[in-house]
Amino acid sequence: MAKDVKNVEYGLEKIFEGAQDFLPLLGTDYVEFYVGNAKQAAHFYKTAFGFQSHSYAGLETGVKDRASYVLKQDKIRIVLTTALKSDSPIGEHVKKHGDGVKIVALWVEDARKAYEETTKRGAKSYMEPTVESDEHGEVVRAGIYTYGETVHMFVERKNYKGDFLPGFVKWESDYNPEPTGLKFIDHMVGNVGWNEMNTWVKWYEDVMGFVNFLSFDDKQIHTEYSALMSKVMSNGNGRIKFPINEPAEGNKKSQIEEYLDFYEGPGVQHIAVATDDILKTVADLRSRGVEFLSVPPQSYYDLVPGRLGEFDHELQEDIDKLQKLGIMIDADEEGYLLQIFTKPVEDRPTLFFEIIQRMGAKGFGAGNFKALFESIEREQALRGTL
Repeated sequence: MAKDVKNVEYGLEKIFEGAQDFLPLLGTDYVEFYVGNAKQAAHFYKTAFGFQSHSYAGLETGVKDRASYVLKQDKIRIVLTTALKSDSPIGEHVKKHGDGVKIVALWVEDARKAYEETTKRGAKSYMEPTVESDEHGEVVRAGIYTYGETVHMFVERKNYKGDFLPGFVKWESDYNPEPTGLKFIDHMVGNVGWNEMNTWVKWYEDVMGFVNFLSFDDKQIHTEYSALMSKVMSNGNGRIKFPINEPAEGNKKSQIEEYLDFYEGPGVQHIAVATDDILKTVADLRSRGVEFLSVPPQSYYDLVPGRLGEFDHELQEDIDKLQKLGIMIDADEEGYLLQIFTKPVEDRPTLFFEIIQRMGAKGFGAGNFKALFESIEREQALRGTL
C-alpha cells in the first residue's frame, strides 16, 4: 500500500476529531431500492442472500401508488419498492436507472434538526420533516438529495415501538430460507461523473460534517486499460462510510464509465455487507446461485503470506479454501481483511454487493484493487463495454 494512503488511512480517531458534530448519526436505518417488480425481487433476496420477510405496505394496507417489501437479516434492512401505475415517479426512476438504490436512510436522534442543519448548509430538500404515526407511536422522517437522484433520509424512531414504520404491517411468509451470516452494512460506494468527486467530497464535508479519511488516485487504482479515483467519506463516529468514485482517463472504458452509461447518471455502485465467517457465507451464497467475480490467479494466492506483513501469523483462514472460493485478502497497520465482490445483481451492469470480513483492518483492500479491477474488466470484455 502506498505511503500517502497509509498517512490518511490510520489514526482515524485523530482525523474524526475534526468531524463536526452538528449531525450525529446512529447508523444505517434502511436502504430502499426502486425496482420493477418488488414481489419478485424480494423472492430473489430471500432465496439468494438469506434475507427474511419482515414488513409490507401496499394496496392491502391503504397505499395506492406503490408496494414495498421490507427484508431483514441481522442489522440490515432493505426495502424493495415498485410502482403500481405507469405515471408514478417510482416507475420513471426505474425506467431511467433500472433497479437501484433510491434512499439511504440514516438513523438519527432528531430528524428535524438533521434536516435543518443540512438544508441550511446547502442541501436540496427531498422531504420536509414529516410525522408518521400509528398505534405503536410515531416516527419523524426528513430527506435531502445527494449525488444524482439518490436521497439521504433521516429517520427518528425514539418514540416508536413498531417493527418498521407506520403504514407497514408484519409480512407473514411460509418461505424464509436460512440467513447467510450477513451482519450489517459496512460501507456504501457511490459513482459520480467526470471531475465531480471533489465536488461531492466538499458537499459531504460542508453539508453533513463528514471527513475525507482515505484517498486513492489513478496512479494507485489502475490497470493496463482503465483507471478511477476514489475518496472515502466518514461521519464523526465512523459508523457511516461513503466512498465516492469518479472515472479517470485510461486506454479503454472504466467500470465507473460503464456504470454511469447504464445507470444513466450518478448512483450507488455497491453495498458492502459484513460477515463474521466469510468462508461459510460465500460458500452458502454460491450454493444459492449468487455469482461472484472470477477467482484471482494462482500467483495472487502464492504471494499472500508476504503481503500480510506482521499479520501473516495471525491469518486464521486456510489459503487454499480462500482461493477455492475466490476470496481476496489484504492488510493494513491494524490487521487484515477478507473480501469478495458479486457480479451485478441485475441485467444492467450497475449495482453489486461486496462481502467483507474485517480482522482488525480499517481500510478497503487497496492491495486488491488491481486484481479486482482486472476481474471486472474481464466481465466488461464479455459484455463488449470495455
